[in-house]
Amino acid sequence: MTTIRIPTPLRPYASGNSSVNVHGSTVGAALTDLTTQYPTLREHLYEENELRSFVNIYLNKEDVRHLQGAETAVSENDTLLIIPSIAGGNHGS
Repeated sequence: MTTIRIPTPLRPYASGNSSVNVHGSTVGAALTDLTTQYPTLREHLYEENELRSFVNIYLNKEDVRHLQGAETAVSENDTLLIIPSIAGGNHGS
């Protein structure tokens, strides 16, 4: 089983869980299992069956976009982190 860490803003859509154990041999399969367990989470992660551009997925601290994306293999002791991008900052003050 792979563990997915859920960020605080998304926890209400995962029954308040900070992490969820999922099945799947790839990042995509693990995320599918997550959104099957918590269907309301899907709309916050996906747009038209594609991962939203501001949602970053890390496999053991490595951005999966720099690996094989959804096809990146995961194993039993791996941890996936969902990290939503945060916009903003101080511009010129």
